[in-house]
Amino acid sequence: MKRALVTVCLIFFVAIEGISQNCSKYYPMVEGTTLEYTSYNGKGKNQGTISYTVTNVIDEGSTSSATMVMTYMDDKGKEAFTSEFTYSCSGNIVTIDYESLMSNQMLQQFEDMEMEVSGTDIELPNDLEVGQELPDANIIMKISMSGMNMNSTMDMINRKVEKQESVTTPAGTFDCYVIYSENQSKMMMVNQNFPSRLWLAEDVGMIKQESYNKSGKLMTSTVLTNLSK
Repeated sequence: MKRALVTVCLIFFVAIEGISQNCSKYYPMVEGTTLEYTSYNGKGKNQGTISYTVTNVIDEGSTSSATMVMTYMDDKGKEAFTSEFTYSCSGNIVTIDYESLMSNQMLQQFEDMEMEVSGTDIELPNDLEVGQELPDANIIMKISMSGMNMNSTMDMINRKVEKQESVTTPAGTFDCYVIYSENQSKMMMVNQNFPSRLWLAEDVGMIKQESYNKSGKLMTSTVLTNLSK
């Protein structure tokens, strides 16, 4: 169960990284927009689908904020979990609140425990260029249960824009920036490191994402399969 929770959080960390168009080049902030992704394991086997739908957009002065609902369906088409998060766009930066990176299912697992959460928001600027370094982000959870304390951290570090390239998926062909990052998780005595690459396209957002093990072998991939605006 612990490993599953870590995996869900890492999906949030990576997949959410590019989300917002009132003041952002990446991802439309239009109610009703839906992006559907298919996830695969390292051998290309379908692991399920993830859909993101914009349900609420609020404009206040120079800042726009939106709510995104995420639904994950397993490979048998059964709903595994849903969650929602908020993000905002102001000036040249899209910001995702670190607390929004936790799924409802994770919160339910710890609802009878004392939990303290802190962290650093994820930021994505409009003016991406090859070689650009991006700020780190993280979540820190301190959980107390039955007299025991359990700390969990998830860090997204070494974020940088690697290159530009064209990517074709079932949803179309897109010109993308490729963002590399390293996603480190620590829970109890378990430490994991998942390097990843994220393909971002203007006005759409995440087109593809790949995660690797420490040896560079592909572990999982997520591909945009349907886009509805």
